Amino acid sequence: MVSPPKPAIFPPSFSPPAMIRMIVCLSVFAFLAFVTSAAETRPNIILIMADDMGYEALSANGSESCKSPHLDKLAAKGVRFTNCFSNPICTPSRVKIMTGQYNVRNYVKFGWLDREQTTFAHQLKKAGYATAIAGKWQLGRDKDSPQHFGFEQSCLWQHTRSGRSNEGGENIDRRFVNPQLEINGVEKDYTNGEYGPQVCTEFICNFIDQNKKKPFLVYYPMILTHCPFDPTPDSTDWDPKRLGSTTYKGDRKDPQRHFRDMVAYADKAVGQIVAQLEKSGVRDNTLVIFTGDNGTDKPIVTPWNGTKVVGGKGTMSDTG
Repeated sequence: MVSPPKPAIFPPSFSPPAMIRMIVCLSVFAFLAFVTSAAETRPNIILIMADDMGYEALSANGSESCKSPHLDKLAAKGVRFTNCFSNPICTPSRVKIMTGQYNVRNYVKFGWLDREQTTFAHQLKKAGYATAIAGKWQLGRDKDSPQHFGFEQSCLWQHTRSGRSNEGGENIDRRFVNPQLEINGVEKDYTNGEYGPQVCTEFICNFIDQNKKKPFLVYYPMILTHCPFDPTPDSTDWDPKRLGSTTYKGDRKDPQRHFRDMVAYADKAVGQIVAQLEKSGVRDNTLVIFTGDNGTDKPIVTPWNGTKVVGGKGTMSDTG
């Protein structure tokens, strides 16, 4: 009798828990800014950081339930940094990637970036880059925060506001359907079925086209795929009239289904950005980096290479 094959080990054996992939990104930025400062054609840089999307969520990495064709294509044609880990929760990772320092050196508190810190946006702006940020901020509620930290343009959720509203006594999460955003510091409440991640992606695409004749930096800390696990515009149960989510986790009965849809939409956004680079004629001169702030949230269980991976966000484990 032949024994059945053993399920794969997660994470893969090539992932020693030592390197910090975000520091790699900052090193790349610093190197590029230094060696290209005098060059006529400097590379554009797009850094995309997914929110609560673990290694196992991409089909390029072995996911059997989530599909990510655009990211798979980037992985196939690019360089993959697999021997590295991030911090297991939101703000610490965001502070680290923005400043290139371990949290023991400059972390203050959750939802805050010390205003005395220097970011990669500061450095690239100084080197002559146009700079923009879109997506999730959550690093201080001062109105000038994005500009203070080096970003000339911004389209953000959780900038000066919580990103939630009280509707009839219910606390409504307003990051996805009909979102509460702030564009260049101006509050914008959407009510016509707009989708927060799509608004941010379109903002980035417009920025790319507006700045195609000079070097630019785009930092896209995505709103996806953080809970609430809600429908996307591509989901069969999408309702454009909903005013956000009434629960923090979204659909508690079947979070897996909407998580899959959210991964697919995040992948779609990456595809739209790459398509815009091609349309604007700057794809060959643009470095696209994709990473994540931490692991997948705990309610999510992903079939992966013959086994199942339980989300470990916030834990000191390989899935965190």
